[in-house]
Amino acid sequence: MQMDQYRSTKARLVAKGYSQLPGIDYTETFAPVARLDTIRALIAIAANKKWKIYQMDVKSAFLNGYIDEEIYVEQPQGFIAKGSEEKVLRLKKALYGLKQAPRAWYSRIDKYFMDREFRRSLSEPTLFIKSQGNDTLIVSLYVDDLIYTGNNEKMIQVFKEDMMKTFEMSDLGLMHFFLGIEINQEKEGIFICQRKYTETLLKKFKMESCKTVTTPLVTGEKYQKEDGSQKVDSSMYRSLIGSLLYLTATRPNIMFATCLLSRFMQSPSQVHYAAAKRILRYLRGTKDFGIWYKSTNDAKLVGYTDSDWAGSVEDMKSTSGYTFSLGSGIFSWASKKQATVAQSSAEAEYIAAAATSNQAIWLRRILEDIGEKQEEPTTIYCDNKSAIAITKNPVQHSRTKHIDIKYHSLREATTRGEIELKSFADKLLLYACPSISDCDEPWINPAMDKKLASLGCGKVLVYVAEKDPLKDRGWYYKDSLRESGWNGDVEVVEVKEEGHVFSVFCPDGENGLAMLKKVASFINE
Repeated sequence: MQMDQYRSTKARLVAKGYSQLPGIDYTETFAPVARLDTIRALIAIAANKKWKIYQMDVKSAFLNGYIDEEIYVEQPQGFIAKGSEEKVLRLKKALYGLKQAPRAWYSRIDKYFMDREFRRSLSEPTLFIKSQGNDTLIVSLYVDDLIYTGNNEKMIQVFKEDMMKTFEMSDLGLMHFFLGIEINQEKEGIFICQRKYTETLLKKFKMESCKTVTTPLVTGEKYQKEDGSQKVDSSMYRSLIGSLLYLTATRPNIMFATCLLSRFMQSPSQVHYAAAKRILRYLRGTKDFGIWYKSTNDAKLVGYTDSDWAGSVEDMKSTSGYTFSLGSGIFSWASKKQATVAQSSAEAEYIAAAATSNQAIWLRRILEDIGEKQEEPTTIYCDNKSAIAITKNPVQHSRTKHIDIKYHSLREATTRGEIELKSFADKLLLYACPSISDCDEPWINPAMDKKLASLGCGKVLVYVAEKDPLKDRGWYYKDSLRESGWNGDVEVVEVKEEGHVFSVFCPDGENGLAMLKKVASFINE
């Protein structure tokens, strides 16, 4: 910097909030922030309708909140009034450091929206919607960051100008970077990823030149707290797991692995740390991965639920998982260990489905507030027919009578017509080896072949043997599908066999067998 250049500096007066007493100096402190599920849902809706998403930032947001309590602070050094050195100042508005500062800011911005005829979502208090005839404006608030979208550019411009008159704002234009998430808005849709964050993470842990792997975890590997290996620095391990958890904002494919390893943060071992570093090796080879929300004019909410059974070695509890899509890319997902021990795989799947149902009901309400009401029951796909049977009828009383009552909310949601649990057999899943002979090129392409596409194929599972010397062609096949335009799910599944594997999904039931015959007929032509 040249000495004759002007350089601005900033200083902030901070209150000693640590000296405040609850019930005297403050009451409420909580201020809600937008959930990432809501933000991704907004992105998915905007992509679906070809709306542009904009972003603004409120400067020194907490200084805008009004406080009701009687609070005094000392005069700051350098600004002491002469002749009144012994006096203190009474606050009219919040300062950074006050316990109630976040709450005061939220109350102020909430009043701003209410005064301008916005509706606050009952299910998401940071989501505000304004409707004027057929025009819609949607705003999502994350502390001092606002993202907004709608179908009327003039309405959007009026809102932006009014915000900038009321508060000191930074107009960031089209949303390109939000909470560490990179957003690329195109005509065909919106792509989100965390490439820059991934590169920073790899550099932080000196893994930018590591050898890549094709899976986040070793298939079939079990982890426990006391595995006999040497303990490692817990602070370093926690830092790595915390960074990986933040990365799950756009990377659901590492959610299970990261949540699994987060169970050992209290006393991590070399085995746990090596498993966490394997996730970094996987990320290095997939740092460009993200989620593509395309313009489809289809805003149907669809869910998928799954669970292992007694996957935890130490307490024999199962792990639930779910994902939800809205027209194209998935926007809501989770992986969590269940609170109780399931006595059967059906019970584990039923508990997982109940958690998925709760999320689906919340998402339906959010979508209704946004203007995308789901007129039909939300389909949730489950791969356990016994769990589906328990949902529809109180069957197998001796095996289900002990299940906690709260999980039976799934039955009520089904009866009300909000949820419909279906078997995966109702949605064609094609299992295919990358080649039908040792040297053939991949040949099944749902994106290009109209006959296969007409069967309703929603996911391709590339089924290879663990010790097959040709199994690398499975990953090549997966990549070739992506490059050829296939927008469905693709997953490589390894089985513990040595020979060359070729298998086609064989579901139970007449409907499943009919689909199998159609696929077999296509393959044999």
